[in-house]
Amino acid sequence: MPVATTSDAPTKYKTIGTRPIRHDGTDKVTGKAIYGADVRLPGMLFGQVLRSPLAHARILSIDCSKALALDGVHAVMTSKDLPIPTQSDPIDLGETFANPKYLRDNVLASDKVLYQGHAVAAVAASNSHLAQEALEHIQVEYEVLPPVMKVLEAMKDGAPLLHDSLTTQSLGEDTGKKSNIASYTQFKLGDPESAFGECAHVVEHEFDTATVHQGYIEPHNVTAIWNQDDQLTVWTSTQGAFSIRTQLHAVLGHPISKIKVIPTEIGGGFGGKIPIYTHPVAARLSQKTGRPVKILMSRENEFQSTGPTPGTYVRVKMGTNAAGKLLAAQAYLAYEAGAYPGSAIGAGMMCVLANYDIPNAVVDGYDVVVNKPRSFAYRAPGATQALFGTETVLDELAIKCGVDPLEIRIMNTAHEGTRRVDGLQYPRIGCLETLKAARDHEQYRTPLEGPHKGRGVATGFWFNAGLQSSVVANVNTNGTVNLVEGSTDIGGSRTSIAMQFAEVLGLPIESVNPQVADTDSIGYTEVTGGSRTTFATGLAAIGAANDVSSQVIERAAKLWETDPESVTYSDGACRHATDGDKQLTFAEVAAKQAETGGPIIGRATVNPETGIGGAFATCIADVEVDPETGKVTVLRFTVVQDAGTAIHPSYVEGQMQGGSVQGIGWALNEEYFYNEDGRLENGTFLDFRMPTTFDLPPIDTVIVEVPNPGHPFGVRGVGEVSIGPPPAAIANAIYRAVGVRLRALPMRPDRVFSAIRDAE
Repeated sequence: MPVATTSDAPTKYKTIGTRPIRHDGTDKVTGKAIYGADVRLPGMLFGQVLRSPLAHARILSIDCSKALALDGVHAVMTSKDLPIPTQSDPIDLGETFANPKYLRDNVLASDKVLYQGHAVAAVAASNSHLAQEALEHIQVEYEVLPPVMKVLEAMKDGAPLLHDSLTTQSLGEDTGKKSNIASYTQFKLGDPESAFGECAHVVEHEFDTATVHQGYIEPHNVTAIWNQDDQLTVWTSTQGAFSIRTQLHAVLGHPISKIKVIPTEIGGGFGGKIPIYTHPVAARLSQKTGRPVKILMSRENEFQSTGPTPGTYVRVKMGTNAAGKLLAAQAYLAYEAGAYPGSAIGAGMMCVLANYDIPNAVVDGYDVVVNKPRSFAYRAPGATQALFGTETVLDELAIKCGVDPLEIRIMNTAHEGTRRVDGLQYPRIGCLETLKAARDHEQYRTPLEGPHKGRGVATGFWFNAGLQSSVVANVNTNGTVNLVEGSTDIGGSRTSIAMQFAEVLGLPIESVNPQVADTDSIGYTEVTGGSRTTFATGLAAIGAANDVSSQVIERAAKLWETDPESVTYSDGACRHATDGDKQLTFAEVAAKQAETGGPIIGRATVNPETGIGGAFATCIADVEVDPETGKVTVLRFTVVQDAGTAIHPSYVEGQMQGGSVQGIGWALNEEYFYNEDGRLENGTFLDFRMPTTFDLPPIDTVIVEVPNPGHPFGVRGVGEVSIGPPPAAIANAIYRAVGVRLRALPMRPDRVFSAIRDAE
C-alpha cells in the first residue's frame, strides 16, 4: 500500500517502518494460542446465567431452591451474594467510568431488571448442559414496567424512570431533579449566536444513529478459582487485566492483593472487552463450591447483555461566509447510556467539531439512560455518531458555496494552534496532510462514470490516550531480551512495542521476545484501548531500553576497567571513546553479566498526560445505488490516515482497513432492532447484518506520517480514527448518486428506497 510523503517525513530507522513477522503469529495460525474458552482446570464446574426476558420490571422474588435440588448442581447465586459496594467514587475503566453500585447491579440485578438479558441469577453445575437446564427451574416473579427505548423519549418529562434515585447533573451541579437524564454538559468557544447572524450560508439538520455491537468473534468468557487461602485467580479474554482486577475488587469487596488476573489471547474486543459481566459470578460460585468455575457467554447473551455503542440523537448547525469559510457551529448530542449512566457523550462532544478551525462554537451534551444494555466503548467511542452529523452538514455547505468538498475541508482544517471547542489547543497535527493526500489520490482524481453512482468524502478525528503502562526487560546471556508488558495484544502490539525497544538498542527484532504478563507479574498497565498501546506502552519500552543501555555501558566499563563516561553505546555495541580498538557487542556484554554484577534488568513506567498526539483520517467512498431496491454497493473505498510514524506499516494498514470496514457496517447494515416491548429481535450474526467480503471492495490505504512531537519516534495511535468518517462519506456519496440525503444510520435499503420515492 502507498505511504504518503510529507514535509515532516520521519528519519529512516533500522527497525521502525519495517514489516517483521509478528511474534505470536505462529501460535495463532496453528491453533496453539490459548484463548479464554481453552482454559481447563481439574474439577472444573460450568456456570450459566439466568437473564431477564423483560426490558423493564421490578423483581418481586427469586426462588432458586428447585435448581439447587437438581443432581449435579453445586451452587446457585443472586445479587444477595454480592456485597453492597462501600466505594462511591466512579471507577476508571480506561475508556470510561463506572459507578460501583451500578457495576454490581449490572452483574446481577438487585431490585429491578433494566433491559432484556439483564442477569438475575446463576448456577454452577457439573456440565454446561445441566447448568442451562437448571436455569429453567429458577422461579422469578416480576412486576412489569413500561420500557423507554429511545433517547428523546427518555428525556421527556413524565417518561418512565429507570432509577428512582437518579438526579440530573447539570454543568457539574446536582439539580435534584429525578430524570433519565444523568448529566448535561456544555462546551463553548467565542460567540456563536452573533456569528451565525454574519453567515452567508447556514445548514442545520437532525440525525439518528442506532445501537451497534462491536461484533468481536470470541464471546466473553471467564474461568475463576477462589482458593481456601482467599486467593482469587481469574483467566479471561480482556483488553485490560488490571481493569478487570479493579472491577472485581469493587464488586466483590475482595482485596486487590488477593486477586490475580491472567489475560488469555483475545478474539477481538474493539472496546467491548473492558467491562466485567460474569467475572464476579464465576468467582463467587467458585468460592461457594471450592472448585474452579467457567462461564462462556452464548452469542445471544452477547447481543442482549453486553455493552454496545450508544444509539444517539444529534443536531448540527454550521455557518460559513460566501466563500465557504466556517464562522460558527452548534451541536446538540444526546447519547443513550443504556441501563446505567456513562455513555461516550464526553468523547463525542470533543470530536464533533474537532476537524476544523471554527472561531465560534457551542456543543451541548446529554447522557441519558434507556432500557438497553449499559453502553460501553466501541472503537473511537462516541466519535462516529457525532461526525456523521458534522461531515454531512459540511458537505451540504460545500454545495451551497460552490466549493469542492475536499477544498472546503482544506480551507477550514484544524492545524497547529487551533483551539477546539472544549478548550484544548492543538500541537503539530496532520489533518491538512490527510486532506491533501486524499485530494491528490488517484481515486479522487478519476471521474466516476455511470448512472446512480456517487463519490463522497469525510474526515474524522480521535484524540487518543496516554495512561499508565509498565515494561520490564530481562537480558539473557545470549544477547536476547525477554520483554514483559501488561498490554493485552489485540492488533500486533507485542511486536510494535518490541520494535521500539529494539530500535533504541540497535538489536534485531528477532532478539526481542515480547510477552504479556498477568497482574502479579508486571506493573500496573491500563487497558488496550484509546489508541494508547503503541504510544504509551511503547514509551515504557523505550524507557526500559534506555535503562538497559545505561547498565550495558556500566558493564562494559567494568570489563575495560574505565569510567562509564568513557563508553558510548549505539547500534547494538559499546565503544570506547578514546580507544577505537575497544568494542563490545550487546551480546558480548550480556554474556558477562555474572562477572560484572549480575542480571541486567531494565524497567520503566509511564503515565503521559501530554504529548499524546491526536489522529486524523479522511475517507473517499464510491457507491452505486439501485433506485428500484435502495441497495447501496460500495464500489471503491480509500482511507488516508496520519500515523505519526508507522512503526509496523502492515499493522497500521490493518487498523485503517478494520476501522473502515466497521464504519461501512455502521453506515449500511448494523443496528439493534427492538420491538415495542423492548425485546431484541436480531440477536444473532445471521440477523445482525455485519458486512462480509462479498459486501466490500478492497480497502485502499494511504499512510501519512506527520510525527507526533510528544513521542521520541513520533508515534500517534492509529486504531480508532478510521471508523469515524465512513458513514458520512457514504451518505455524501449516496446524495451524489441519487440526490437524496440520508440522516439516520444505518442507511438500509428501505430507508434509501423511501427517500428516493419521497424525493420523486
